[in-house]
Amino acid sequence: MAPDARRYKRPESVLVVVYNAGGEVLLLRRTRPADFWQSVTGSLAWGESPLHAARRELYEETGIMAGSRLVDLSHSVRFPILPAWRGRYASNARSNLEHWFALPLPQRRLIRLSRQEHSAYRWLPYLQAVRQATSWTNRKAIRLLFESYRQGR
Repeated sequence: MAPDARRYKRPESVLVVVYNAGGEVLLLRRTRPADFWQSVTGSLAWGESPLHAARRELYEETGIMAGSRLVDLSHSVRFPILPAWRGRYASNARSNLEHWFALPLPQRRLIRLSRQEHSAYRWLPYLQAVRQATSWTNRKAIRLLFESYRQGR
C-alpha cells in the first residue's frame, strides 16, 4: 500500500441483507442521493476485516447488535466506482469489492437510523424489496439469499 493510501476511502465494502422469518427485507433510504434505497452497506476501514465491518455498519446504521447471528454469504462482487464517487478513492482505484452478509431475525424490529446517512426505513416483502433496492448488487444479493432460503440452505 502506498504511504498516503489511507487518506482515501478503501475500495472494499460490505452489504448486509437484514430479513425476518416472515420473508420481509429491511431497506434504508439514503439521505444522498435522494430516493436511493439499500440494505446496510459501508466501506471497510483500512486494516478492518469484512466481518468486523459488517457488524460495525449494521450497528451504526440500524442499532442492531448482530452477535453470532450474522451470516457470511461467502459471496462478493466487484463493480466499477462511479465517476461521481471516484474523488473519495485513490486515483488508481477503479472498482470496489463488495462482500455479502445476511442477518436473519425472527420478526420485524424497530430500527434506529443514522440520520446523517438514512432518512427512512421499510420492511418489504422479498419481491418488493428486490424491486425497491436501487443498486444491482443489492437486488442480486436479496435474490440469492431468498433463492437459497427457499431451497432450504
